[in-house]
Amino acid sequence: MEWRDLPLAECLRGGEAEMLQFAVDRARRQFAWKTGGLTASQLRQEHLPSTMTLAGLVKHMSFVEAGFTARAAQRPIGRPWDVRDWVANDRWGWESAVSDEPEELYALWYGSVERSRATWVELAADLDVEVDEGDPDWITSRRRILVDLLEEYLKHTGHADVLREAVDGLRGNDPD
Repeated sequence: MEWRDLPLAECLRGGEAEMLQFAVDRARRQFAWKTGGLTASQLRQEHLPSTMTLAGLVKHMSFVEAGFTARAAQRPIGRPWDVRDWVANDRWGWESAVSDEPEELYALWYGSVERSRATWVELAADLDVEVDEGDPDWITSRRRILVDLLEEYLKHTGHADVLREAVDGLRGNDPD
């Protein structure tokens, strides 16, 4: 799979849910374009002074897709994330990604995106649903979680943009 395989329906006049989903889908395509088609050594390359890698970004965003969507749907997170807590998963994703083969990383992320998109189609019917995980300091809505998902993509696509240019010179804001 590659960025061209990710769905993107133009949304010039949509409701709030459709517009937010369009924005997330567009950011997903940009992220996939910036991180896709690389070799293991390119994905694992660090650029000092940071230890961030494109591999780490791909695995982190797999976790973000799975975790945010599971929270919004109030469902279990699923494999491979269901054996650690939230903080340990975040750290594990960044650190373990450099040992993963590109095909594994891309399959993990594209699979997370596919499951997430399908779930958000269901959830978008009511973005006002409150999400309560038993923590009185963390009660929010599906809308907020969808906006947070978009924010994660925007932030990390910026990171991928800089790292990718350093790896092979790929530049630009959008794929073809």
